[in-house]
Amino acid sequence: MSDVALPGSIEPALREGPDLEGGFHPLTGIIYMGVIATALLFVAYSIWTDVDATGTQIKSIAPFLMLFIALLIALGFEFVNGFHDTANAVATVIYTRSLPANIAVIWSGMFNLFGVLLSSGAVAFGIVSLLPVELILQVGSSAGFAMVFALLIAAIIWNVGTWYFGLPASSSHTLIGSIMGVGIMNAVLHGRSGTSGVDWSQATNIGKALLLSPLFGFALAAVLLYILRSVLLRAAPALFGEPKGDQPPPWWIRGILILTCTLVSFFHGSNDGQKGMGLIMLILIGTVPTAYALNRALPASEIEHFVKNSDSASKIIEGKAAGYNVLGNPRPAVTSYVATREVNGGTFPSLAVLVRDIAKQVTTYGSLAKVPAELVGNTRNDMYLASEALRFLMKDKEAELNADDVAVLNAYKGSLDSATKFIPGWVKIVVAIALGLGTMVGWKRIVVTVGEKIGKTHLTYAQGACAEITAAATIAAADIYGLPVSTTHVLSSGIAGTMAANGSGLQWSTIRNIAMAWVLTLPAAMIISGSLYYFFSHVF
Repeated sequence: MSDVALPGSIEPALREGPDLEGGFHPLTGIIYMGVIATALLFVAYSIWTDVDATGTQIKSIAPFLMLFIALLIALGFEFVNGFHDTANAVATVIYTRSLPANIAVIWSGMFNLFGVLLSSGAVAFGIVSLLPVELILQVGSSAGFAMVFALLIAAIIWNVGTWYFGLPASSSHTLIGSIMGVGIMNAVLHGRSGTSGVDWSQATNIGKALLLSPLFGFALAAVLLYILRSVLLRAAPALFGEPKGDQPPPWWIRGILILTCTLVSFFHGSNDGQKGMGLIMLILIGTVPTAYALNRALPASEIEHFVKNSDSASKIIEGKAAGYNVLGNPRPAVTSYVATREVNGGTFPSLAVLVRDIAKQVTTYGSLAKVPAELVGNTRNDMYLASEALRFLMKDKEAELNADDVAVLNAYKGSLDSATKFIPGWVKIVVAIALGLGTMVGWKRIVVTVGEKIGKTHLTYAQGACAEITAAATIAAADIYGLPVSTTHVLSSGIAGTMAANGSGLQWSTIRNIAMAWVLTLPAAMIISGSLYYFFSHVF
């Protein structure tokens, strides 16, 4: 009789794994639901206090209903991300018997939460910058909501589908594919070439990080295991053994494995948790611009610094404008440059006028908190548009900027970003809770695949530690450079690398299925999100 692979198992396990069926206590479910309810009430309270602080009178609850639905979908993406991706972090400690499954999942969820809370936000806005600029500037419009709903629902659909079949696919890949699908469909709907709907330079940088990180994970984990075997095999042979029944490893090995699991969980939260934050900020800016379009907490000293950087940047931009001036609205010309990345005679003159307008708006009111409610959205859009234009101009050879010019413009761009690219503390908290709660459910399918179905022999302590160290180091490096990477791909490729280095052999049916999910994720997410955006753009 032949074995049959069922959903959640790619092929039959080669040996009995650890006990993953911990008992469920009703009190646990009550506490879990209580945390969800408390988090939702916290979201509502935070938004209410932020809006109240601006002095804005609420005339209709309709925008807030739309906001609530959009936030639920965004937090749902982070929840799915938790049980889909974080299962990779706990697989090694569970399969080496370093921690019982239920303790490992709670431990990982807790450090995912800490990682989100201490994240920088760089990855969040790196993801957002892939979106078409016209949709970002009009995120409160029907097209903006169609964009947010399409890309988040598409990402959730693909993540849940791959989870159901136990495939360690990448949530990062999925979200970026969804964003690209929306961008391409938006360009097509506006009569432009589909390729103009995506910032391909940013997409290339992110694509390189996603493509190279699993290859790096495979090679580094293999090399690390080889070095450890060469140095420590005689001194510490227990490190290269595998679990004996359900007996935990020696205390020092157990400590190493728990530490590496903790690091992967923390860095997963600090990197993956940011992806939802950027989209939540777009939702907040679109529905409640008076409270979230500008960083109202920016101190007066930063405003003085902003004015100084603005004056320095204006001199360079006006010098490039060659004495030309723009009559009327400069924004269409700057928006056109950001969309097409083609410098023409109106680019620098229009940008010069826009920079002067921004400086006038800031100096007139003396503080971002004092900008009138009716002007907040426009000021934020002007700042974002100028920042994006500068980002492309500093890399554009046609702009003919020298190193000193780039340094001055980069300082000004930093001032613009500090005013528009910020994440309130409560957003980090609720994303952390969603990611942490997601970690605690639905993790078994991916854990079984990672723990049993990549190599032909049982995972040893050294293999688990090498794979986790590689994953933690790779994600931490990506965090520093503001690039998203896939925890899933780095860790599963790290385990494969250790199996290859150990001569254990690989289960090629599993590797093929993981590779297939890796290859298909980007185009599948693009197709799903593009189709959903087309549908929603005709509904809203």
